[in-house]
Amino acid sequence: MGRANYTTEQIIVKLREIEVLCGQGQSIAGAARQAGITEQTYYRWRKEYGGMSTSDAKRLKELEKENSRLKRLVADLSLDNAVLKDVNSKNF
Repeated sequence: MGRANYTTEQIIVKLREIEVLCGQGQSIAGAARQAGITEQTYYRWRKEYGGMSTSDAKRLKELEKENSRLKRLVADLSLDNAVLKDVNSKNF
């Protein structure tokens, strides 16, 4: 069986669906199975997205994307700085 990639909105909907099923008396394992995911996936998603609304999750993804872009930019600037220091330290 192939691995499905869910969007953050779909993940939050599935988490809410499982919460409703658990409220109706099903076990977490049974509710997760009925939602089409494993129990381990449920716990991983709950840890990451538990208590979030869809707008919060979208904002989180935007911030993660911006953070990775800024980290790359800092790495590039640090490399340029190291090269310039190396060139400047040599006596010609």
